[in-house]
Parts: sequence; C-alpha cells; structure tokens
Amino acid sequence: MKLISFVFILTSLFSLRIAAAEIMILGVAQDAGYPQAQCYKPHCLPGWQDKEKRLTATSLAVINLAGRSKILFEATPHMPEQLYQLEQAAPSDLFKLDGVFLTHAHIGHYTGLMFFGHEAIGAHKVPVFAMPKMREFLTNNGPWSQLIKYKNIDLKPLQNMTAVDVKGIEVTPILVPHRDEFSETVGYYIKGPNKTALFIPDINKWQLWNKNLVEEVKSVDYALIDATFYQDGEIPGRAMADIPHPFVVESMALFSNAPENEKAKIHFIHMNHTNPLLNPDSKQSKDVLKAGFNIARPGMRLAL
Repeated sequence: MKLISFVFILTSLFSLRIAAAEIMILGVAQDAGYPQAQCYKPHCLPGWQDKEKRLTATSLAVINLAGRSKILFEATPHMPEQLYQLEQAAPSDLFKLDGVFLTHAHIGHYTGLMFFGHEAIGAHKVPVFAMPKMREFLTNNGPWSQLIKYKNIDLKPLQNMTAVDVKGIEVTPILVPHRDEFSETVGYYIKGPNKTALFIPDINKWQLWNKNLVEEVKSVDYALIDATFYQDGEIPGRAMADIPHPFVVESMALFSNAPENEKAKIHFIHMNHTNPLLNPDSKQSKDVLKAGFNIARPGMRLAL
C-alpha cells in the first residue's frame, strides 16, 4: 500500500513539470493592486471593465520539488487569489506551505496574514519569518496579535544577512532603506539548488543603499527589483521626492554599460497603477524589453 502511495505521489510530482526548484511570480503590482481604489482615470478603466486585466500585489512563491515544499514571499491583501494560483502549480496534498517571508509592514506586504485567521483559513502554526521590528509589530498590535494567540501563525526570527534553510532553499534577508514607520524593510537573497535570486520589491533610491546594485546583480542569476514608478512626473500634482522609489529609467541607466547577460537578469516588479509597464503593449514596456531587461508578469517561472 505504501509503495502504491509513493508511486502515485512520484507520478503526480513529475506530471506537474516543475524544475527541481523554481520561483513562481504571483503578483506584480504595487501594494494596492491594479486598478487602484477610486482610480477611474483612463489608465485604470481597462482593469475595472475587464476582470482579466486586473493585477494583484507583488508576491513570489518558491516551489521546491525535492523538498515537496513551497514558500511564499509577502502576504498580500490578494492572498486568496494568489494561494489559488499557487495551488494549481503546487497542490497542497503534495507540497506543504513551509513558510511565509515578509519584507515590511506596508499594506501590500503583510495584511494578507489575516486570511490565516479563524475567520478564514483557521490555519495552524503557519511559519511566518520576520525581522525583529516586524515581529514586534505583529506581536503587539491587533488583529495580528490574535493570529499568534490562536496559533494560526508561528513567528520565526530573522536577522540581517543570516541565512535560513527551508528544506534546501536558502533565504537570506538584507536590510534596505525605505519608509520604516512600523518595521524595518528587507529584501531577500534566495538560493536554490542551481541558481540564485535577489528580491527587492521596495527600496528608496539606489544611492541611499549601502550596496552597489550593479555588483549585487552580478552575484545572482535573477534580480526582481523595485519598479514602482517608471519616471518622474508620473503622479501629477504630487512631489515624487516624497515617495523616493528608484524610477525604472534610473535603474536602467545604472546598467547602460553592462553586458546583455547582466541586463537580462533584471525583472522589474512592484509597479504602481500609474506605471505604463503594467501594460505589455505600452511603448514603455516595449522599450524596456528592447533595452535587454525583463518585466515580471503573473505566472512567470524562473528555475532555481
């Protein structure tokens, strides 16, 4: 009986056609998704009029075939849809959710934890990995503290530049500068059996970081980086210096002299509802691809 079960599981795993490990992109938009609440301007109307054009907040999953494991990066307000998308690729009867890694305490990055609560999933001890201030925030503020009290989630500690191993997938947080009202902000190095990735969905201008982005990209196989805004002036009537994300055009300029294989590592992600890169048919999307870079799209998979 056990042999039959093992053969069935093995056959099922191979039928999914997953690499030994891979990143699956679940969401690509800024925290509030696309279209954004109360945006009825021409760039948002296609999303209201056609559900197929709606996009969820930025989230990744790592599917680990060898460990029969899956890891979620970010707990977004669109987590129900994203968990369903992940379920199609890595069914829960074959792949256990072995961790959720949070970057910081802004709405698109942690509020999906509510779905683990007893009003929804009623989960039991889902491992949630977070930095010290993020853990303190969740522990001392409702309704998040209730998730801990009811043991829906199990907070796991992270430290800057200290790797955590999740069934053969190595995850290392790295502090980055950002608006840290409630918690610190981190990106992640993700190391699979064959390749590595850098995930930084939110950061202030690259020159404010104590790392050199060009050098960091050289050290990995993929870089999924902040593309909140395409260029200055994207939000009329608002000083964009108050929201100092690196513009996509600035990030591309840093790699103007880089070889093509380095540019190809970059996948722009975390795009605001105003960002023309959300539209694959926009001139800006075509320009980015022509320049040798990539744009993250839902469902995209990157072998690890």
